[in-house]
Amino acid sequence: MNELTPAQLAQMDRSRFNRYRQNLEFYRGNQWSERSRNRQLVFNYTRTAIDKITSYLMQGMGFACQPADGSGEAAQRAREAEQLIYSVCRENNLEEIDYETEIDAAILGDGCYKITWDTRQQRIRITSPDVNGLYAWWMGDDLSRVWRVASRYQLSRDEIAMLYNIRIPARQAMLTEIWQEERFQLFINNDSIDDKPNPYGFIPFVIFPNLREPKHFWGISDVPHLTEAQRELNRALTQLSRILEVSGNPIAVLEGVESSEGIKVQPGAVWNLPEESKAYLLDLLQGGGIRLHIDYIDLIYRCLHDIGEAPRAAYGGLERELSGVALEVELQSLLQKVSRKRTIRASAYATRNRMILALYKKYGGRDLTDVSQRIIWGAVLPQDRAREARNEQILVQTGVHSRRTAMDEIGIRDPELEFERWMEERHRILEMNNRYRVRSGSGSERERAGAAEGGPVPE
Repeated sequence: MNELTPAQLAQMDRSRFNRYRQNLEFYRGNQWSERSRNRQLVFNYTRTAIDKITSYLMQGMGFACQPADGSGEAAQRAREAEQLIYSVCRENNLEEIDYETEIDAAILGDGCYKITWDTRQQRIRITSPDVNGLYAWWMGDDLSRVWRVASRYQLSRDEIAMLYNIRIPARQAMLTEIWQEERFQLFINNDSIDDKPNPYGFIPFVIFPNLREPKHFWGISDVPHLTEAQRELNRALTQLSRILEVSGNPIAVLEGVESSEGIKVQPGAVWNLPEESKAYLLDLLQGGGIRLHIDYIDLIYRCLHDIGEAPRAAYGGLERELSGVALEVELQSLLQKVSRKRTIRASAYATRNRMILALYKKYGGRDLTDVSQRIIWGAVLPQDRAREARNEQILVQTGVHSRRTAMDEIGIRDPELEFERWMEERHRILEMNNRYRVRSGSGSERERAGAAEGGPVPE
């Protein structure tokens, strides 16, 4: 196998990185293909659409771990694994990192997480590297088998001294990490400073596409298919703005006049014109022409909604009240897009969780890897929580699924802890009932009924 060097990386994937830069600039609002000194308005619908879709996508995400078998020991491991994952999420502020990563993936087309062990703080650290410096190699017939990942990023002189105790003359340097399952290499600029066996035994990167193009590893951004409609919207609104500006400051049109000196358009102005000459104000809005511009802008606006798969109802601007199936039909395109993205994200987050458990096994001294897990997603549409709770109550009472599963479906973040609290309350109520039943054996029926319900019983 040929050795990979930082100099070789600098020449690779230039078209992909150029595409990243173009998408990011467009998202930021640099949307005119040619610059002009004249007015050029930007109504950044692309940014709004991406932010809106991401908000729907990330709503109510959670994790659940289930035992591999029915033993009590397996149930305890699943409970510990779930607690560990949520603890790592809190320590790394993953709620914010996940949202930022999803925005980044929607703009650029790809997202990434890096899961490592922090030897200084003795904890699992999760970061989101910039995919602009990321390279990956995979098996030609299996995109899921990544056998090498390289990551390039810049650090300042002080950061390099603090992390690696190395002094460099320049203010900053380019660091390159090359990871394989058996080997780890680290370079500062083109100089190798570390080459050793991979301490983790796996490549600690989770690379995932925003949306996948079939048979391609790198993903598809949400930006390119909105580009033409967005530019046309900017152009049409800019044109309408100019027309309205001119109409508010009318142009005087003179016919048969050799000079316009002394002719001004202002209230009370008197013009002295030669015989057979004409003067009038140019009205760009006559004949209802402005309506054509507005209708065209509405058409572009609808195209943006259709192409972006975010109907107007997704923005809360319904002209009529909809609920239930009607609202679901109205937002069907949004639901389908969110579903496609969640299918990809579920696999990425599950892989990230497995890496968390693997690192904890190596450095935490406890093997919690023998658990099954699933990603819990929040409802995209507004939910009737009372109705949902009634449905779950029926499913639990009829034995279709457990209380724990019901709590998962309702959206409780830690079902196992909530179930333990319920068991503790139930145990205390039963003890209270037994105690009061003995003490009030000769009491009234009202007191016994109060005790049975776990309520206060008068002395």
